[in-house]
Amino acid sequence: MPPGPEFGKLFRTFEHTAFRLETRDEYKSTNETEALRQFVAGEPVDMGWFDNWLNMIRDATAEGRRFMRVRVVTMPLTDYSRFGVFCSKYTNTAGEDIRYLRRDEATGLPDYDYWLFDSRKLVRMHFDKDENFLGGEIIDDPAVVVDHNHWRDAAWHRAAQRDDFAT
Repeated sequence: MPPGPEFGKLFRTFEHTAFRLETRDEYKSTNETEALRQFVAGEPVDMGWFDNWLNMIRDATAEGRRFMRVRVVTMPLTDYSRFGVFCSKYTNTAGEDIRYLRRDEATGLPDYDYWLFDSRKLVRMHFDKDENFLGGEIIDDPAVVVDHNHWRDAAWHRAAQRDDFAT
């Protein structure tokens, strides 16, 4: 499933929960390039690029749906990971619960990113060597989906809440 409307539809149509495991120390996205540059330079960060995502989270959480995410991070944090901690104060305020797990505490978890919608629809994410998102692979095998539910629960249990991690 390439990035775009089909992938985006999953975020508007899930019923209860959308969980993301993030395992990379950097992601490339043209829509956040300038904000990342501003952040690293210590300049005021224009967050306008983030409005659509934040509005979607607000709408979903107002309907009682949950966005949850665990970011596995290398210490010390990369510039991109520090930028992610900065951005997560906005997403958490909008209703997404983003937590952090140090890479050395992430043993037994996959080394790839995935989204898990309603504990039953698994999308494994694929990236190129330059960290650009290529698309998602929908995996229907029930045993594989159960494994990813287990990893979600293990990651969630070990991860620190954003505000605790940020301090």
